[in-house]
This record gives sequence, C-alpha cells and structure tokens, in this order.
Amino acid sequence: MAGRIFDEALLKSWIGRTETGTDVIDAGRARLMQATLDRTPDLQEGDVLPPLWHWIYFLAPARLGELGRDGHPKLGGFLPPVELPRRMWAGGRFEFREPVRLGERLTKTSTIQDVAIKQGRSGTLCFVTLRHDLAGEDGSLRFCEEHDIVYRQAATPGSTSPEPAKAPEGGKWATKVDPSAVLLFRYSALTFNAHRIHYDRDYCRDVEGYPGPVFHGPLTATLLADLAVKHSPGGRIRGFSFRALAPLFDGAPFVLRGKPGEDGVIELWAETPDGGLAMTASARFSK
Repeated sequence: MAGRIFDEALLKSWIGRTETGTDVIDAGRARLMQATLDRTPDLQEGDVLPPLWHWIYFLAPARLGELGRDGHPKLGGFLPPVELPRRMWAGGRFEFREPVRLGERLTKTSTIQDVAIKQGRSGTLCFVTLRHDLAGEDGSLRFCEEHDIVYRQAATPGSTSPEPAKAPEGGKWATKVDPSAVLLFRYSALTFNAHRIHYDRDYCRDVEGYPGPVFHGPLTATLLADLAVKHSPGGRIRGFSFRALAPLFDGAPFVLRGKPGEDGVIELWAETPDGGLAMTASARFSK
C-alpha cells in the first residue's frame, strides 16, 4: 500500500506535540449521562464524577467541513496524517490521583507520546498513543490517561474479521447490556462523536465491512469501570486499564463480567453474544 503511512519519520515527527483545553465539569451533562444509562438523573454540583465519565467533556468543536469521510476530524493537525481509513480505540490506562467533582473547572493537556507502524493479521496498522493530564485550577493533577488509537487498512470485499478468543469462565458478577440504537445515538451525541461506525448502517456494511453499527469501545470500558466500582473491595479507585479485542454491535446484547483478584484488583471483561472476548480490563483500588 502506497502513501505516507510508510513515512515513519514523518509520522514520528508528531511525537511530543501538545494541545490544551479547559472545561467545566458541569452537573447537567453528568445527569444526561445518567439518563443515557437509564439511571435517575440526580447528580449535583460537588458530587464526584464517576470514573471515565470525563469523555463527555472537553469536546472538540470541529466544523462539518473539517470532518473526513468517516465523520472524524481530518488528520494532520494535532494527530498525525495516517493514511489508513479505519480508526478504533485500542485501549487505555488511567492513574487516578484526586476525585473530580462536578462544578469544577479542569485543564486537559494532551501529548502525543508515540507513533508505531506494525503488521497484523488484517494488514498494516498504525498505533498512536496519547497522554492526557487533567488538572484543577490550582494545578493539582486529578488523573492521567494514556489513550491508544489504532488505524487500519480499508476492509476488502468479502473479508471477515478473525474469530475472537473465547471469554474466560469464572466471573463472579455479571450484567447484561442491550446495545440499542438509541443508546448508541445518545452516547455519540453526549461525546459529540460523529464517527459513522456508530450510527450509519450502510456505511458500516458497505465501507467498514461490519454487520451493523459498532458499540462504542469507551462506553464498554466505562460500564466495566462502573461494574468494578459497584463491587469494589473498599477505598477509592486508583487505576484502571482496558484493551479492546473484538467489536460489539447494536441489537446484539452482550454481557460484562468481573471477579476479585489479588491486592485490591478487580478483573473484568466483556463477552460477545457468542461467548468471545471483546474487551479485557482491570481496576485497582486503594486499601
């Protein structure tokens, strides 16, 4: 495949670039997230923002003409100009320092940490790793996030995705998720995410090679973190990591599972409807 994806020096020249933004973590958007998850919208200023709900804040106001064919902002600005058309969240890692409270103003500083080109079963891949530091008005760090994005080659006609590995057994807790079209729409709206894989069925099938709209990887991670907090051994959540392994789709209910591990760690995963492993995660709590 020709193009700048092989100019690794060009892509790596983006390493170290930063951008900064501020936002008020208002209670109104948090209540909309509660409603999206079918919960009573009762959060108020001063309450602690649940882990990973920060993704509904710090939204990039890209103009319609600045979007690519997939609905994402065109590359070559803050993110490197990777000429691979399929973009997915590959995973992330979090270190939580202090609680984020509704009503406070935070500053988010994003830095491109790494760019790497690899060869996988589906062809050429490009991984971009970002670090996001979120700090209060006093400069104190609330938490840091490492965010992995993977870019892939276009789907070829008639191609099928590899079968995911079988999900593990032995989960102590489980919750079923109904990935309805309304849920996908609401989360896309909350995150100002125009990525067409989450709502455009024709685009998903004809361009991306998916059977239908894709359930948001960040939302799966958020629900796994929520499951961990619900069954936490006590203390505050201090760390969370997740890795996306296979897509989940609208209209196909799936299950989230978890079990206690060692030293205050909870092991988590998401199962596809056929029992495959869609995502793994772990949450660490203070003693």
